[in-house]
Amino acid sequence: DFIFAAGTMLSVEIQPWTADVMLRGIGCVYVLVAVAVLVPLELRSAAAWMAFWGLVTAGARIVHSGWAANYPEALLRLVHCGAPLALLLYWQLSRTAARATTPTRSSRPGRPAAVGLAVLAAFALGFGFVGCTGDPTSTYAIRHLRIIWTERPQSQATIAWSSTAPGVKHVVYYDTQPRRGRLAKYQHQQPSDSNGQFSGEAIIKPHYHHARLTGLAPSTTYYFTVADDDVVSREFHFVTAPAADVPFKILFGGDSRSSPANRRGMNKRISKLAAADPKILALAHGGDYVKKGTDLTQWMLWLTDHELTITSNGRVLPIIPARGNHEKVGVLFDEVFDWPGGGLGKNYFATRLSPKVLLITLNTETSFGGKQARFLEQTLQAGAGARWKLAQYHRPAYPAVKQPSHALQHWVPLFEKYNVDLVCEADGHVIKRTPPIRKNKVDPTGVVYIGEGGLGVKQRSPKMDRWYLQPPGKAGRGHHVFVLSFTSRTLEIRTILMNGSEFDRHALKARDKRMQPAGVP
Repeated sequence: DFIFAAGTMLSVEIQPWTADVMLRGIGCVYVLVAVAVLVPLELRSAAAWMAFWGLVTAGARIVHSGWAANYPEALLRLVHCGAPLALLLYWQLSRTAARATTPTRSSRPGRPAAVGLAVLAAFALGFGFVGCTGDPTSTYAIRHLRIIWTERPQSQATIAWSSTAPGVKHVVYYDTQPRRGRLAKYQHQQPSDSNGQFSGEAIIKPHYHHARLTGLAPSTTYYFTVADDDVVSREFHFVTAPAADVPFKILFGGDSRSSPANRRGMNKRISKLAAADPKILALAHGGDYVKKGTDLTQWMLWLTDHELTITSNGRVLPIIPARGNHEKVGVLFDEVFDWPGGGLGKNYFATRLSPKVLLITLNTETSFGGKQARFLEQTLQAGAGARWKLAQYHRPAYPAVKQPSHALQHWVPLFEKYNVDLVCEADGHVIKRTPPIRKNKVDPTGVVYIGEGGLGVKQRSPKMDRWYLQPPGKAGRGHHVFVLSFTSRTLEIRTILMNGSEFDRHALKARDKRMQPAGVP
């Protein structure tokens, strides 16, 4: 966290070894200053430093994560400034009262210098402690935990993470019962199938690890712990997709680049939604995770922030990733998400979320026609028995701000031919829900398009003169995520803003009801 905060707030890249030394030195200063204000010497410089540093650490939460997302933590930490200020005030009042009755001599000379020397000594102690306990290559941490779903979420999942050093042994231990990190108790283990150092532009280059779990049982909670050599994570858990026709929910959103503070706020909202509703199983992401897809530092910040979607009890929402235009054709997207759909130049695949729910992830950063269009049609033909058919991708066919992508030409006719129910788009940085559209006009048997990216990116204003944004459609601006609820009768679409309020709620009936003539029950 220290490394990534320095990169975000100060544009300073710190090596893990340097950060380790600095943090130990700062820790020693904490102890020294705490002792200094407790001894009966009235070391005002020590109390003043505590007040200043307390204000800095409280304000850092706002600078790092924004007021809306972190004001409770900032207010909580103001006591670190207020307590030593109160002590200074008490000392000043006591001294003023004493001077009123007894002549006093001036402050003892040399105290500021003594405090300065003590601070330097504390840093030296920190450096010495590091030197006695390890070396630069021993700093090792498990970071950026994530789960990826692609084709078979009932029985397969990729558990991925990053480490600060290459390591030797990378294993996921998992079970259907919580084992609280006691490795010998887990019934299953899966060594990492793919390991390597991240590509891209950065001085610090962590290593990625992907463990591909197979043979999982549907609708089952799996508890797992990651072990890298001697480093062991805490226990997490996730729920596999159902193999039966039962109600469940997923989240959809896109465009989490450019504004880390708002991204963190939305990730915390996602965590709260998942904690409050166990029926939410996964997050479908429509692309544009970072501003520059070849910049590893931006990806590391995104991965750090993505961990905020994990609930307080360790529940992880699997992510179903689509590639955005800001990822372009960079290999980092594949290294982060384990080459979904076959990797570079492809990245399109079909996810059967249940026997009656089909989600097709498409890639707007490669050819819309050709192989991808054939894949789309073949998948829709094979999924004819699905009650709910959805697609997700980045650049929209019915945009609220920009011009239509080639999806309008190559994919929309297939959506209409095979009666896709809902299409999830991104890229525009607005909120959008169109009416059902068929042959470029409102038709109750048509396809609804939602989007267009509100997981942190700065929001724009939709162009409300476009016919498909007017009632019965709806559009606006605001950071948001969609909650999609699937039942045998309806597909409910709720738009949730960062503060938890509901911007929009709309329900689609199953097509066997929707396509009947008016007046037929």
